Amino acid sequence: MVIPTSFFISVLLLFAINPITEAGTHRKVVVSKLSHLDEEANALILSGWWSNQHNISNRCSWPGIHCNNAGSITEITSPPRKNYDSSLAKQGRSTGIDFSVFLNLVHLDLSEMGLYGFPKGLSSLNKLKFLNLSHNKLKDEPGSPSSLANLTQLLVLDISYNFIGGQIPNEFSMLERLVTLDLSSNLFSGTIPLIFSHMSNLIYMNLSSNQLTGDLTATTYANLTKLENLDLSQNGFSGLIPQEIGNLTNLLTLDLSLNNLVGPIPHQIGYLNRLTSLHLSSNSINGSIPSSLGLLTQLEVLTIKNNEVGGSIPSELENLVHLKVLDLSYNEILGVIPKWISNLTQLDDIRLSGNQICGYIPSTILVHISHVDLSTNKLIGSIPFQIGNLSYLDVSYNNLAGPIPEQIGYSNRLTFLHLDSNCFTGSIPSSIGLLTEMIMLTMGHNKINGSIPIEIDHLLHLGALDLSTNRLSGVIPSGLFVHLTFVDLSTNNLSGSIPSLIGKSVNHLDLSYNNLSGNIPEGIDSVQFYNLECNPFLNGDYHNCQSENLNNGHDKSLSTLGLVLIIVASILVSFGSIGIGICVLFARHRSRRLKSKAAKHGDLFSIWEYDGKIAFEDIVEATEDFDIRYCIGTGAYGSVYKAELPSGKTIALKKLHKTESENPSFYKSFCKEVEVLTQIRHRNIIRLYGYCLHNKCMFLVYEYLERGSLFCNLANEIEAQELNWSKRVNIIKGTSYALAYMHHHCTPPIVHRDITTSNILLNSELDACVSDFGTARLLDTDSSNLTILVGTYGYVAPELAYTINVTTKCDVYSFGVVALETMMGHHPGEFISRLSKPSTQNLMVKDVLDSRIPLPILEKDMQDVVLVMTLALACLSSDPKSRPSMEDVANDFLASNSPRHFSFSDVSIYQLMNQEIYVIGKN
Repeated sequence: MVIPTSFFISVLLLFAINPITEAGTHRKVVVSKLSHLDEEANALILSGWWSNQHNISNRCSWPGIHCNNAGSITEITSPPRKNYDSSLAKQGRSTGIDFSVFLNLVHLDLSEMGLYGFPKGLSSLNKLKFLNLSHNKLKDEPGSPSSLANLTQLLVLDISYNFIGGQIPNEFSMLERLVTLDLSSNLFSGTIPLIFSHMSNLIYMNLSSNQLTGDLTATTYANLTKLENLDLSQNGFSGLIPQEIGNLTNLLTLDLSLNNLVGPIPHQIGYLNRLTSLHLSSNSINGSIPSSLGLLTQLEVLTIKNNEVGGSIPSELENLVHLKVLDLSYNEILGVIPKWISNLTQLDDIRLSGNQICGYIPSTILVHISHVDLSTNKLIGSIPFQIGNLSYLDVSYNNLAGPIPEQIGYSNRLTFLHLDSNCFTGSIPSSIGLLTEMIMLTMGHNKINGSIPIEIDHLLHLGALDLSTNRLSGVIPSGLFVHLTFVDLSTNNLSGSIPSLIGKSVNHLDLSYNNLSGNIPEGIDSVQFYNLECNPFLNGDYHNCQSENLNNGHDKSLSTLGLVLIIVASILVSFGSIGIGICVLFARHRSRRLKSKAAKHGDLFSIWEYDGKIAFEDIVEATEDFDIRYCIGTGAYGSVYKAELPSGKTIALKKLHKTESENPSFYKSFCKEVEVLTQIRHRNIIRLYGYCLHNKCMFLVYEYLERGSLFCNLANEIEAQELNWSKRVNIIKGTSYALAYMHHHCTPPIVHRDITTSNILLNSELDACVSDFGTARLLDTDSSNLTILVGTYGYVAPELAYTINVTTKCDVYSFGVVALETMMGHHPGEFISRLSKPSTQNLMVKDVLDSRIPLPILEKDMQDVVLVMTLALACLSSDPKSRPSMEDVANDFLASNSPRHFSFSDVSIYQLMNQEIYVIGKN
């Protein structure tokens, strides 16, 4: 017969509670029913969680145990793991304890206890106010977690970081007193139930990292007016961000990131004036950043990365004086980096990478901010000389030029410096050697000359170095390869021998395309990947640089991908944070650009009306196989490159994205578009010189316009001041002439569908040319012209929200937006949305014009400005039928009709909307 261990424990417990007081006296032990306090003590012993504690009578002073004055346990907090008795604790983990004996329990914390199931008897704890079962292995079981709904006195419920699935129980509606609810990091699915509307006392709610779906129904949060922290991130929520979220005025933290949310950011979020953290990243949010976010004056963290947000950074964000982190990366942000960013003295981390930001880096932005990522934009100019205590700087993949400033070496906290894929010139400053904390340094694909400074040997923490595709000369410093893991010095003019000191940590070494000489050091055999091709003076078979060898080298590089992953894994183990940096570099590092072996003619290759014939090789060579250094813009369908041909002529190349070029249906539309565009001849439409469809490489050859887009000219403070009123009017006139030609003089008519200031290009004389026909549609009068919605948010006609019937009036609306933007100097989104309000209509025209240039004083300029504003407002009619045609607009510009008498300073928007000065469409 096997006697249970629990029997011995019970007997021992009885002796502990009722000891024999007389030595040597034999008494009969009477096993009576345990008292309430004895039951509590017995349960603690059975748990095995306090096996190191032997004095039962002193249980109220055990770690994590608190009692009331009567000695009844009121609080249990999981004890340190060192106190576990593994054999007994296993019973607790499998819910062997019956917690119903703890009748006075108010606080129960069993987090990180390795529990496999919900503890028994929890539903009987009717005094419980705090329950934490987080970081266990709980799963959804019959009756659990819905049984927790019986704990109606609960203020705090935390069952996060478990494996609980199914829908959030409707029974939770009974927990009306809850202040904190954390269900995060589980497997909950389905939609958010309406039960939360009953939890009006909630201050903290976290449903993140589950599998919840559906819309964020406004009624769910209607009564949660006390809520301070709301985290719904990492789910599958879809639809719009409800405007009603602006009613949660006590919110301090709002996290909706990593969902499938769409539509614009509601301006009502600006009502959350206590908000300190706003996370909207990794959704499909579009529109522009609402200016109302400038009302969030307590905001410290703002992240909107990985969305489709466009427009410029609103000036109202200058009011966010407490902002510490600003992340707008990987959106469609336009315009320049505002100078006022430097005024946000608390800002420590700014990330604007992966946008279409143009202009210069503000001179003082690098003074106070430690983490700066401006990569993959359209920035020009140089790196400012005013540099503070940076720890991270990434300006790669831009159009920056000039020397690398010596001052950059004085940022002794700098660990990551990415300057690659720009047009930097001059030499590498020796002050780089002062950056003793440096982990990764990338300067590849620039025009840097001089030698590699020997001071780089001093960077003992440096794990990755990329100086490839520059104009470096001289010898490689002898100690350069001692500590590094990743080295790329390829495609330079380096000479001398390969240093013999190659550290065991080097996993990737590329010295190809140089003038190295001498013997190959023995240590190179320990490098898992190395490339020494095309070093004509190096001993060994590394001389041949013909295209066949290039292709072989390329294949070799590709075949090492699996090996690289292994290398990265080993680096992570060996070097920690350095390894993380190397991982990033492998992802960033591009395969070598090979000289094209393509034939002169592909499947389709046609250039006409240009000085002499242009060979396919000329185009590839002029752009170095479409290197990003030559990229001057990126759109929805492709990237635009500037290329100077051997003849000295400059052209623009629009290379379509690979995904488009591989789509058979797009192939047909591409050919049809080319066929139609070849028939267009208009001075205000960008000129198409030719096209290529070659081995799935599709690009168009256009004339190159020096001044770039109207948008960037308006966004740049200096260039905007060059655009006086007569020039702006002329730009708008030219745009109207182009659209009138497309709509009324082409058969069939052409609808552009994406008229924006970004797609209006300017030549050296500031004449406008309509460009980017990637979304253009040919109107077939015998078809319905139904299509999917395309275009740029803020310019798309409102009727396309409820119909997909494309007409020329869609372009008319977009033209109206462009005209207003040109006159006002910024996107008129909010102005347009309030046009129906008397407060807007009563505005004076002079008060909405671009304040960066003086008001017009010449009579002709005043008349032209009033005419442009009148036409723009007419084009913005919500009813497409009420809008003028582009031919009407063009004719009004050509007619030069005299207006009714007016005083420019007294002209109101209302007068223009009612055409009290100019009557349009009567010519």
